[in-house]
Amino acid sequence: MSITATPVTPEVGVEITGLTGHQFLEPGVAADCQAALDTYGVVVYREAHLDDDDLVAFSRLLGEVIVAPMGGLKDHPAISPISLDPARSELANYRKSTFFWHIDGVNDDVPQKASLLAARHVSDEGGDTEFANTYAAYDALPEDEKTYLATLRVVHSFAATQLLTNPHPSEKERAAWNRVPSREHPLIWTRRSGRKSLLVGATTDHVVGLPPEESRALLDRLAAWSTQPRFVLRHHWRPGDLVIWDNTGMLHRALPYEPTSPRLLHRTTLTGVETIA
Repeated sequence: MSITATPVTPEVGVEITGLTGHQFLEPGVAADCQAALDTYGVVVYREAHLDDDDLVAFSRLLGEVIVAPMGGLKDHPAISPISLDPARSELANYRKSTFFWHIDGVNDDVPQKASLLAARHVSDEGGDTEFANTYAAYDALPEDEKTYLATLRVVHSFAATQLLTNPHPSEKERAAWNRVPSREHPLIWTRRSGRKSLLVGATTDHVVGLPPEESRALLDRLAAWSTQPRFVLRHHWRPGDLVIWDNTGMLHRALPYEPTSPRLLHRTTLTGVETIA
């Protein structure tokens, strides 16, 4: 089968067919993947059917792979199972927070570079994954708003995300959330290359120096701007699909699905390479 690459939308995503299994480890495939990721933000390999060994090996060709701090597979500690079933994932109770738009790792010293998701089982209803291009969202802003937003800083917290699904936590739950340190970042993330994106999403707690209502209104407006249809790719999973995204410039979320769903994705994550500035 020949390899074909088809852009999904004008702003985000490319779909590639014709690669399966061990073929991902052949010379040049990882470099082509990285180039596509830089250009499109999200790379979708349809029916790739990588087993866990090949998933980890291909991930390592793209960058340094993070060993999951908890909940990794016994035989593959770099793979995190994504499921709402506690029997499949130790983190199942936290997964519902991923139904909201977010960027991973904004509470880390260096946010994660990218993530890979391989579909093992898919949901009969719900469970699609959406991605929103925050580079394109920034570029489309009026120049005067870009100038204003460049003066602002925003606090990101784990608690802000968890409160969306659990608005009345116990003291024990709140204490557990607070063990994850909050981070203050510029609202506009400027890369060393000069490229810029909006740093918004469910982790945003407040804008430094603004009254609470004004802060929330601004963050909600920017999140809505960044996730309007022209910036969004919606991926409907098929068994064997592999999806890779630039975590630093793409918001993402899972569309809701039931805890009884068979949906199971295997995920690897690449170490970040650039701090937020």
